[in-house]
Amino acid sequence: MTTTHDVVQDVVIVGAGLSGLMAAIRLGTAGLRVVVVDKGRSVGGRLATRRVAGGRADHGAQFFTVRHERFGRWVEEWRQIGLVYPWSHGWSDGSLASTSPDGHPRYAVQGGMNNLARHLATQAAASGVLLRTDTRVTALTPEGAGWQFTAEAGTALRARAAVLTAPVPQSLALLRGLHLAEPERAHLERIRYEPALCALCVVEGGVTLPEPGAVQRPGAEIAWIADNQRKGISPGATVVTLHAGGEWSAAHYDEPDERVEAAFSAALAPWLAEGATVVEAQVKRWRYAAPTVLHPERLLRASSAAPLLFGGDAFGEPRVEGAALSGLALGDALVAEFTPARLPTPAPAQ
Repeated sequence: MTTTHDVVQDVVIVGAGLSGLMAAIRLGTAGLRVVVVDKGRSVGGRLATRRVAGGRADHGAQFFTVRHERFGRWVEEWRQIGLVYPWSHGWSDGSLASTSPDGHPRYAVQGGMNNLARHLATQAAASGVLLRTDTRVTALTPEGAGWQFTAEAGTALRARAAVLTAPVPQSLALLRGLHLAEPERAHLERIRYEPALCALCVVEGGVTLPEPGAVQRPGAEIAWIADNQRKGISPGATVVTLHAGGEWSAAHYDEPDERVEAAFSAALAPWLAEGATVVEAQVKRWRYAAPTVLHPERLLRASSAAPLLFGGDAFGEPRVEGAALSGLALGDALVAEFTPARLPTPAPAQ
């Protein structure tokens, strides 16, 4: 990646999840100089897919829906190129009487949810955005008319504007005593998340989950069970994703993997075909899996001298669609702020 010690970017975005990538595309296509940094080895955040035992499993976001026209236009474009497809119109709750479909398509991504993030990263790069993974920002400090971002390796980035899309507690930790106006800090500190424990179970033999290969049980200890093979992303192996509910995840979050695995295996057992066995299991932990108390707007702009914006799936509304719309709103806000200043001054009339 290009080193930018001495280059002042227009915008640095912390977080290469869906919000950060959508904001980057909006800004890059408007001609702004943008760098996206993320501590992970790859882009995507909770758009996470893992290769397991010759198969694949989504272990973060499992699907998404569309309620808003703006996001719907993006989804239709992804559908047209074969990137996303409707997986279901509703889920069974695991009882004899299946849950009635509500009419909203639940979209999955060909090859796994992380492929959507990779597609967006490619689109962002094509618009001139620089992407830096494996880069953990440790501090954000004012510098002149902008911001300096300090990373673990001692590198630094400078920008006119800062956009923070990581979970809010992580974003606030970067400010290191930077004063925020009390109402703004109060809004941010009011946001809450619940954790999620996840297991990826490799099964030899069949899985008898109801069509289309998943059950969703809001409020249950194990709230989600899905067969990634029947989902269409794991042709090479039967890999089942299980997510625990927020309350159970919080109570057991720090327990050893083997105890968590045992609970997930017990939850999966009723859905195993005769003679089927779990031959491998992995536990994944999401500390900030889902916001439970949200900021009512799609972004929060601090009243700092240089633009400092917060966004993500805890802003406006939760889930994948909320994250995407927050990212677009972040991009809109900075395009409106910066683009007029970059336009050439009209020549005087003759």
